[in-house]
Amino acid sequence: MVKPFWFFFAKEAREHLAGIHSNWRWHIDEALVKINSERLYLWRDIDHKGTVLESYVSKRRDRRAALKVLRKLLSKYGSPVEIVTDKLGSCGAAMQDLGIRHGYETGKYKNNHVESSHLYF
Repeated sequence: MVKPFWFFFAKEAREHLAGIHSNWRWHIDEALVKINSERLYLWRDIDHKGTVLESYVSKRRDRRAALKVLRKLLSKYGSPVEIVTDKLGSCGAAMQDLGIRHGYETGKYKNNHVESSHLYF
């Protein structure tokens, strides 16, 4: 079977963009999922372009889980300019523990970017 010419361009573009992310704005959110009939929380982190940076599953959505997610992100990608979350208090407490309150934003519609990205999940 002969593949169309655009297939090779798309493949090359996907391979090129696979490791590219941005440290301008990160969106962090958690979602309730059921895995083997057990209720767990899926933490997802994306940048402003929609690239998924990290995914983490935890049993709780407390400060300790938020700290683990943030530490993984910061060690792997460095520090962003802004971090946007929903109004969950554990994210604010975790950022205060890490000392990165300068670029932290919450708001009613600010985190829609990540909320709409896990609709497919």
